[in-house]
Amino acid sequence: MTAETIVSINPTTGAEVEEVTTATSREELEEVCRFAAAAFAQLAERDRAFRGKLLRAMADALEARSADIVSLGVRETGLPRARLEGELTRTAYQARLFADVVDEGGYVEATIDHASDTPMGPRPDLRRMLVATGPVAVFGASNFPLAFSVPGGDTMSALAAGCPVVVKAHNSHPALSVLVHGILRAAADSAGAPVGTIGIVHGREAGTLLVQHPVISAVGFTGSLEGGRALMRLIEQRPTPIPFYGELASLNPVLVTQAAAAARGTAFAEGLVQSLTGSGGQLCTKPGLVLVPHGPAGDALVDAAGALVAAQPAATLLNERIRDGYEEASEGLRRIPGLRVVAEGENPVGQGFAVAARLLSMEARDLVGAQIGECFGPATVVARYAEAELVDVLDSLPGSLTATIHSEAGEDIHALVRALLPKAGRLLFDGFPTGVAVSWAQHHGGPWPATNTQHTSVGTTAIRRFLRPVTWQSAPVDVLPGELHDDCTSIARRVDGQLIVPAVPDREGTR
Repeated sequence: MTAETIVSINPTTGAEVEEVTTATSREELEEVCRFAAAAFAQLAERDRAFRGKLLRAMADALEARSADIVSLGVRETGLPRARLEGELTRTAYQARLFADVVDEGGYVEATIDHASDTPMGPRPDLRRMLVATGPVAVFGASNFPLAFSVPGGDTMSALAAGCPVVVKAHNSHPALSVLVHGILRAAADSAGAPVGTIGIVHGREAGTLLVQHPVISAVGFTGSLEGGRALMRLIEQRPTPIPFYGELASLNPVLVTQAAAAARGTAFAEGLVQSLTGSGGQLCTKPGLVLVPHGPAGDALVDAAGALVAAQPAATLLNERIRDGYEEASEGLRRIPGLRVVAEGENPVGQGFAVAARLLSMEARDLVGAQIGECFGPATVVARYAEAELVDVLDSLPGSLTATIHSEAGEDIHALVRALLPKAGRLLFDGFPTGVAVSWAQHHGGPWPATNTQHTSVGTTAIRRFLRPVTWQSAPVDVLPGELHDDCTSIARRVDGQLIVPAVPDREGTR
């Protein structure tokens, strides 16, 4: 049988540009996983300082090839150069942030309970910390070819934990995936990492085999709800279950109060349309539902947003499947009773995988019981509400990554916050959800169907997905990890119930 050819397509024209590689065979996947398993055994013997060095070497290597990476990314994804330059900066930054996490060391949750007498009787010496789970499978996302793909948050957090990574390259940007994987692999080699620290496979069958391979300890995925469900079914068929960390679908409701609509409706409309159409609306945090009050202020806001949407040029989507999915989802929305089209952008006939931006409108009360989900692309639904029905409408919404409230100073929004808190992983106030800062305090999850986990691929707690707790009982000192030795003072630890934080040098360098 002839191996499937993996081709690179220009989404602005829909034409094939080059043959990149062939789909990974079963035998090739076995070799990649074998190397990953061997690398895990070696990485387990390395200290945290080595992993910090590895992550910083990868960040440096990506930045050194930024011109090549961005140029190829523009051609293969249709995303603007400035967007990809910013994404590469973000990708390198998050690699260095995870290096800082590793250096700081608090993430291991080192805990020591010395042997002693207790009200329950004698207690043995117990020492606990989090350790790496094993090789991790990462499925690259189409819409973030750098920050959520081969070198993205899943990959960097897994490497920070001490887990080798095997990436299933996304077929929307195979050439970019190959380029970036080569850069990361060379950086790993130069840092002294074992062969198999970062691997890559191509093709749908390889992805199926990867999640079911016995050496894989966890799966990270950013993509569609349908794709996530398919991977979960495959994982359920494994003899040994493993965790699946999926970011899947999100409506990301944005609510505007009557006072905010009256005070700054035009400015809100401008911010909304920018958030809606940026990157072709292909962002997991794109506002898919906007709750606008009835009345003259709400009418003016919707009219302003409609005029801006009507002036939008056609947006090039990442691939044919996403383009077709956008049109199907738009048609599905149009079939909802009472929904109307407020405005459409430029007609994209003959422009590759391009689509028109769309602003739709309906009554908020009709959301109760309606099946409105994510429409991936530059479309959103405006739901017009009356104050008396608002809390019931909010209670009916599905889980999302984000929920946003625009209000004016002095308004009592506590009831709105209470209604939205169970619905989202991130609450925003007077802003827009697109644009996710990478930081210690950030979180990028939400109730199902947004994600199926408490920790996701953005923010430093992403590392927790690829760690498991181990307790050493009455262990000889020479078999303990360094973080559990009595004389370790470099990281925060809980010893006999007391939190002990290492001294921090002051500005003069004294301790």
